[in-house]
Amino acid sequence: MLEKKEHIYENAVLVGLITKDQDEEKLTEYMDELEFLAYTAGATVKKRFTQKLSQPDSRTFVGKGKAEEIKLFLEENEIGTVIFDDELSPSQLKNLERELEVKILDRTNLILDIFAQRAQTSYARTQVELAQYEYLLPRLTRMWTHLERQRGGIGMRGPGETEIETDRRIIRDRISLLKEKLKTIDKQMATQRNNRGKMVRVALVGYTNVGKSTLMNALSKSEVFAENKLFATLDTTVRKVVIGNLPFLLTDTVGFIRKLPTQLVESFKSTLDEVREADLLLHVVDVSHESFEDHISSVNQILQEINAHQKP
Repeated sequence: MLEKKEHIYENAVLVGLITKDQDEEKLTEYMDELEFLAYTAGATVKKRFTQKLSQPDSRTFVGKGKAEEIKLFLEENEIGTVIFDDELSPSQLKNLERELEVKILDRTNLILDIFAQRAQTSYARTQVELAQYEYLLPRLTRMWTHLERQRGGIGMRGPGETEIETDRRIIRDRISLLKEKLKTIDKQMATQRNNRGKMVRVALVGYTNVGKSTLMNALSKSEVFAENKLFATLDTTVRKVVIGNLPFLLTDTVGFIRKLPTQLVESFKSTLDEVREADLLLHVVDVSHESFEDHISSVNQILQEINAHQKP
């Protein structure tokens, strides 16, 4: 029997803001969720830093004094990762990395990392890779990726082209390739959906980690992977279910979350087509969660974004 290796968690701190659009209570909810995201990704949170600002500082997200306070704590406790609750602009990311001299992640980057860990099929991995590259492209502000090595540096650059320009060009080429690959897969998935015949299609939707896969297993008597971590399910699962004398197809889909990165909504178009093309949506809610009403609102907002909000 193989010995199970214990996962090594890296130490991190969280940073969030109280603003005119986000009071202290709301921030606490978001930071609780961010800590769960960090745990899911493989981090142990050692401290939370919060600050009250009318809006994020355009240069470093937090004010100068707070940035210095964070840096001192990082140095004293030998912590190498800082996670911000909102998406950072390319310039904020660059400035924070220079001033704090540690790895800087934002909420979007963290979610993308979890998706990369969770993607099991070639299809899911392609969708996640596309989302990651689209997130990375505007943030490619220094020579650290050296992506030209993947294609061979000699003969691959234009006259006077810098490494960073080469990296950008390679990423754009990769994005185009992934989009073409997804178009082909999307057509195959659409054909599969059409081949399912006239059977009623029901899609499970809901916030991440509310128990959709557990419900799927109970109804279909199958073994869809379920775990008490965020985004345990990435790949769509379809099962035939019979209740009484009524057969129907039940689909388990990726969970939604507040502040879901735009890149993921775009990249997971075909996965979300399962929701769009369902005859009935079954919205699963964990009413024991103190923020369940907020979760319902977030799911409804994303359903509206993908034009599925009028489904019964």
